[in-house]
Amino acid sequence: MAGIAGIAHPGRQAEVKRMLDKLEHRGTQRKIVETDAVTLGAVWPAYQPDTVKPLLDLACACDGAGSGHFAFVQGNDLLMIRDPLGVAPLYYGWTREKQLCFASEVKSLLEITRDVHELLPGHIFDARRMQAYTHLSHLPAVNVSPQEMAVELRRRLETAVEKRARDGNIGAWLSGGLDSSSLAALAHGYARPFHTFTAGLPGAPDVVYAQVVAEFLRSKHHVRTVQLEEMLSVLPDVIYYLESFDAWLVRSSIMNYLVAQLAADYVPAVLSGEGGDELFAGYEYLKSLDPAALSGELIDITSRLHNTALQRVDRCAAAHGTVAHVVFLDPYVVDYALRIPVEYKLRGGVEKWVLRQAMSGTLPDSVLERPKAKFWQGAGVGDMLSQYAEEKVSNADFERERGLPNGWRLNSKEELLYYRIFREHFGVLDNLDWMGRTKGSPSI
Repeated sequence: MAGIAGIAHPGRQAEVKRMLDKLEHRGTQRKIVETDAVTLGAVWPAYQPDTVKPLLDLACACDGAGSGHFAFVQGNDLLMIRDPLGVAPLYYGWTREKQLCFASEVKSLLEITRDVHELLPGHIFDARRMQAYTHLSHLPAVNVSPQEMAVELRRRLETAVEKRARDGNIGAWLSGGLDSSSLAALAHGYARPFHTFTAGLPGAPDVVYAQVVAEFLRSKHHVRTVQLEEMLSVLPDVIYYLESFDAWLVRSSIMNYLVAQLAADYVPAVLSGEGGDELFAGYEYLKSLDPAALSGELIDITSRLHNTALQRVDRCAAAHGTVAHVVFLDPYVVDYALRIPVEYKLRGGVEKWVLRQAMSGTLPDSVLERPKAKFWQGAGVGDMLSQYAEEKVSNADFERERGLPNGWRLNSKEELLYYRIFREHFGVLDNLDWMGRTKGSPSI
């Protein structure tokens, strides 16, 4: 996805250029423009000339697919707006001169300020007032048969995939799970050959299942087999691009970063299955909830994606100059997903039941019936990184370093390992409120 940066004052092109330099991985094309109120800059991929439109008074970053995923800044009456789910990232702060500044990544904003805040999804900010213009909420349930629900869900997914795949410049990150496999199955007819990509340790479940799907779809499949040494070697780069030391987020980002690197050699854009678990009740812990609480929990975890899993997807793809399309979070799909009663998402102990029905006959039965695995578990990572951190960080060092300047306390040696790398990249930050935490991970 493209990137934007700017300062609410004319004549700041030198500073904005420095900010764009930190976003150059997002695209080789760039432009800086000025109005009476703001200096705006943007970078974008050469293959997507319409993803950023730096005009006289507007800089907009989106994924170029008419997806409803955007972050834009209007210059004359400075106005920042972020899409309802926060698929497109946007941060803001103030310079020492009290001038508002903004950027698509924290590293860009840190070029001119240490005052960093996240513009929340579905919000508008005019430098004086933050206001929500939309939010996820319960919607009236559809009153049709389960079969009709599955057919309509399938139709909406097909439409969302077609918007992103119709030019043929598309591949798919493929874990062999239901979500990524579904999107690959719906998209593979748009490109010849259709490329799919997987990364994992030798014999990992994701590697095995992805091969089954690739053979079924006859895609041009690429596998990156990874060992612990390679994971450790890319860890500093992963944390730099990810801008987080959240243990679960970093852990899941390593394979995502490596598979994105692999894909960048073949396609400019990929499909990612992110969002399917949140919308259709894909996590194991959801089975233990009171059914009356399930709908609210799904809305909650979907609302949390913006600075956790979506940040991982965005940063891992952007690190290699590519775009990752999150089809399940297309507004057309989300609207319908929120109307499907929860008893058809989690039915008879089967998670994502309605999605499995929608994809019946389109995927191998072994994939349709595959239970959910955490990203790093499916890739074979397991607790390898946690064990490595236990060996590298002494008990005394952990007790001495676990307290952070903002009052947070690191909860594990693995997290301290990641924080040390984060600090080397970005220094000590007094405010980390913009950083998300994976729900269910140890709190700090």
